[in-house]
Amino acid sequence: MRIAIDGPAAAGKTTLARSLAEALGFLFVPTGAMYRAAALARGRGIPLEAMEISVRPGGRVVLCGQDVTDVLSSPDLDELSSQVAVDSRVRRRLVEIQRHIAAEGNVVMEGRDIGTVVLPNAELKIFLWATEEERARRRHAEQGGDYQEILAAIRRRDERDSTRPDSPLREAADAVVVDTTGKSPAEVLAAVVRLVEGRRARLAR
Repeated sequence: MRIAIDGPAAAGKTTLARSLAEALGFLFVPTGAMYRAAALARGRGIPLEAMEISVRPGGRVVLCGQDVTDVLSSPDLDELSSQVAVDSRVRRRLVEIQRHIAAEGNVVMEGRDIGTVVLPNAELKIFLWATEEERARRRHAEQGGDYQEILAAIRRRDERDSTRPDSPLREAADAVVVDTTGKSPAEVLAAVVRLVEGRRARLAR
């Protein structure tokens, strides 16, 4: 079974996808981390055609045979990640890798174009949502800083993600929208597990 989870920044995609994959025994595929790995590859001078990225249990990301998960959160990769994310050649290469991973077994894959571009035939598509203010509040609680600046950054990111010409952020026509505003991660997980159970029952008929 392929489960696609999309949504804007700070909607809770990674938290949900990781916990859902653990609950179901599926592979968790964090595509945002894969883009950061692609940025790392570019920084290391690895040609795109030689770039090999895979994902191991727990969402650990491997670049050309090396587990690079622990270095992907480095702020040094922020700018380079933004650059590779809008590079169509990189996007095509990563979509190819992500589809290959999904073809090998059950996955929970999270990102911004999974249900619309990467896995348009996924058995279940979730579009995770929360208000701008809720998402800014969560990020402020996690990272600190100035709330108004965080809110402005989220609005800029939403605008950039939804208007980019290549694979813009938008919900798939057949996605289930889950509004996480005011809900705990456990409440969101329980709601999505019920959706999975319902979809499995329909598929089994």
